[in-house]
Order: sequence, then structure tokens, then C-alpha cells
Amino acid sequence: MPFIMGTVLIDMISIGLIIPVLPKLVASFEATPSAQVGAYAWVAMAFGVANFIGSPILGALSDRFGRRPVLLIGFSGLALSFFGTAMATALWMLIAVRLVAGALQSNVAVANAYVSDITAPEDRARRFGMLGAMFGLGFILGPVLGGLLGGIDLRLPFYCAGVLAVCNWLYGFFVLPESLPPERRQPFSWARANPIGSLMHLAQLKSMGALLGVVTFASLAQFILQGTWALYTQLKFGWQPQQIGWSLCAVGAMSVLVQGVLVGRLSKLMSVQRLVVAGLVSSAIAYVCWGAAPQGWMMYAVVACNVLGFAAGASLQSLIANAAEANTQGQTMGAVSGLSSLTAVLAPVVGPLLLRSVADAPRGDWRLGVPYYVCAALQLCAMLMTVLHFRRLRADAAGTPVAAHS
Repeated sequence: MPFIMGTVLIDMISIGLIIPVLPKLVASFEATPSAQVGAYAWVAMAFGVANFIGSPILGALSDRFGRRPVLLIGFSGLALSFFGTAMATALWMLIAVRLVAGALQSNVAVANAYVSDITAPEDRARRFGMLGAMFGLGFILGPVLGGLLGGIDLRLPFYCAGVLAVCNWLYGFFVLPESLPPERRQPFSWARANPIGSLMHLAQLKSMGALLGVVTFASLAQFILQGTWALYTQLKFGWQPQQIGWSLCAVGAMSVLVQGVLVGRLSKLMSVQRLVVAGLVSSAIAYVCWGAAPQGWMMYAVVACNVLGFAAGASLQSLIANAAEANTQGQTMGAVSGLSSLTAVLAPVVGPLLLRSVADAPRGDWRLGVPYYVCAALQLCAMLMTVLHFRRLRADAAGTPVAAHS
């Protein structure tokens, strides 16, 4: 665990560095606000499309050749993305770089498969919480540094992120051990590695069922939040990159606290299933509050109150990992990552369009929160699907119709 946690931490710091400044860099290539929002959507969609295609393939390759070489490919893709973005002089260059980066990057999926390789099923919720804490710690350090460096020069955070990605490649090459022994590897199959085949594999997994819909709705809400946070806080509160960076730092700090410390304790107080349901409800309430907040400090208050929402992700990952066989963890996590990437293609269209429809509202107006009201509805849909899924599992185990439990 310490090896993969170190890898994920460096990875997320490098990604977090660019979040506060990417919208401004994209905006520098367009003249009008509407054109800037549209350009940002294209840049975000490019990564999502390529990642949707590439993630299942990389996940399946990690089942065949091991996790370590595929992680090294991902670090190479990140370094290329960051340096290419820093040197881009036109919008089409940004889009081209993001396409290549998306195709080569599946670090989150492979890291999750790595944890599954080395962890017993009953300990996975806690271990995924530890991994989630590294994501949060990366988002404490990365966005703050990105905001500060972006105040010096808009392209400086991308060069720094590229250097960190190279350092992570060196760390992975010389330090990170392989987690998948040769006897647990399986042959590569294009039939299951292509995006459609990988989704069919997910649908066929025993105990998966409606969790596919849960992942879809929850991921779409998360990507809408990520894709509009900088734009939304600029419009509603007049935040600058430094303030955006500090707000993401608060999100990261809460993620570290909950996933690194509290998930293990919460999983002892309630089942993983109940933790997922409670987390989705908590997140839905948080989205409504973010959208309705008239003042910037309230965004921090909502982050602090959304404890169960931060715990839901690790618990959901645990359910998915336990539904997959030991020798297909990479393929399964790659397929889940590909499914998430598909929502990442939709989010840059849905989020900015919703925000654009109310962009003329005065600063602080509750209507500017429309994207987050939609996110709340998505979380509630995910919660309902989770409840129905667990009822069906209990009915199957008891050999009785689902209706008997309604």
C-alpha cells in the first residue's frame, strides 16, 4: 500500500496543479465568454472520448502484463499532456494533446486494480479509503500550488506538473513493485478490451446489476461539478485562481480526513451498502446547498458537512471490486474507468450549457446553481438504483421475488 499510495499522491498533485488555471488558459484563445465556455467544453470532451476508448484497453493490458508497466505508460501520457499544453499556441493543439493524453492515461483504474490485487475483499473499503485519502491530499497541495504559480505565469503550473509526472515515472520504474503475479495474469482479448465489450463484461458480472447505473449517474454529477466549479465560482462569487485553488484545497482536506481516517470506522458502524446509500443522499443535499449558496464562505461549510458523501466513493469501489474475479480486476476497473470517461464526455456539454443558460443572472443569484441542482437529481437517481439493487440481491439470495421486499 505505501508504494501505490505514493504513486497516486504524486499523480494527483500533478493533476491538481492545472485545475485552477486550465479554464483561463483555454479562454486565452477565444474572445467572447460564450466562445470561451465552448472551447473549454471541447478540450474536456477530447480527453473524455479518448479515455473512454483507451481505459478498457489499458485495464485489460494490465491483467496481461501487470500493473506496473501500464502505470508507466500513464505517467508518460501525463507528462506529454502537461508539457504539450504548456507549449500550445492554438486551441487545436490543446485538443490534440488532450486526445493523446486521454488515450494513454488510466492511472486511477490501474491503481484501483493494484489495491484489489493486494487486499482481501473484507478490507477493500478501508484500503480504497486510504487510496482516496491520497487523492484528497493531492488535491490539497496541487490546486493551491497551481493557483499560486498561475498568478506568476499562466503556463508555469503545466511545466511543474510535467516535471512531477516525469518524477512519478522514475519512481514507478525504480521503486514501485509489481502487484499481479504471473500465475494470476490472463491473455489479452480485444473482444473484452474494446469499450463496448468491456461494458458488456461489467453487465455480466454477478452482483453488479444496477451498480452500472449508479456509477453512471454519480460520475456524471461529479464531472459536472469538476467541470463547472471554476466557471461557477467566478460567475457567482467573482473568485480568482488563488481562491479557486484554496476551495479545492478544502475539498482535498475533507477527503483525506474522511477517506483516510473515518471510512474504516464508518464501515464498522454500518454496512458498506448502507454507507453508499447514505453517502449518495448526503451528496445530493450538498449539491443543492452549493447551488443555492449566496456567499462564497458557504461553499466551505457545505464541504465540511458532507462527511458521508466523501465516504461513498471508496465504498462503491469496494462493491465493484468484490463483484469481479481476482484475475480480471484490471479489466473491470478499466471498464469502470471507461464508463466514467463516457460521462466525462457528456459533462462538458451538460454543465457549461446549463451554466450558460443562466450566466446573465446577477452575482450571488440562486439560479446560477442550476448545474448543481441537476447534479443533486442525478445523485438521488443513483441512490434509488442502489436501494433497488440491494433489494434484488437479497431477493435472489432468499429465492423470492423482488416485489415481496417492496
